[in-house]
Amino acid sequence: MYTFESRVRYSESDESGRLSLEGALNYFQDCSTFQSEDLGMGFSSLREKRRAWWLSSWQVVFHRRPSFGERIRISTWPHGFRGIYGYRNFTIADEAGEYLAQADSCWFFYDLERRRPARVTEDEIRGYGPGEEALNLPPAPRRIILPPEYEAGEPVAVERRHLDTNRHVNNAQYVSIARELLPESFFVRELRAEYKKAAAQGDRLYPKIARIQEGYVVSLQDESGTPYANIWMAKDG
Repeated sequence: MYTFESRVRYSESDESGRLSLEGALNYFQDCSTFQSEDLGMGFSSLREKRRAWWLSSWQVVFHRRPSFGERIRISTWPHGFRGIYGYRNFTIADEAGEYLAQADSCWFFYDLERRRPARVTEDEIRGYGPGEEALNLPPAPRRIILPPEYEAGEPVAVERRHLDTNRHVNNAQYVSIARELLPESFFVRELRAEYKKAAAQGDRLYPKIARIQEGYVVSLQDESGTPYANIWMAKDG
């Protein structure tokens, strides 16, 4: 397990004064990249090998979102590798060790030279250890399906502020964009995101928003209707 400690910054808080969705997802991503960097398997190493780890999907359950100024502990560990995939858990805990958020994620290894997924070798996962036991999260379907009845939102232009080091829209940004399309009073208890295609600067995201029993499904698509990301959000309370 890899862990680092932090304190919820004002810049990471939403309108309720709690850690925002984007802030929580950024903490998860930071934690995994910190671990890779400390193991000597981070950005520089991957770029030399023309490889990358790209997120395929994740499921996040919030028990309580921490408030501005609260001290938190972020942890991550891999719990399995198979073929092109790696599976990783995340947690955010308070000072007493109580879980505030738990997450599971699926990543795939990508060959940047050949522009296709690549099998994970033993050399690529050295240092991560044999993997720990996975979190016991609520059952989740493998795919997020947009219901047949939905509303179309205004297109969103991809700008530089949305991009990460891969020059693609950052994983947390898709969720942030989707959250902006929902009512202000809607607070997320659980979210699932499925990433289908990378969007780059100059692309336009065409939102389709569907109301479901648990909350909402938002599909961010290209002009032809091919999804960049599908996001499922269940309401808090």
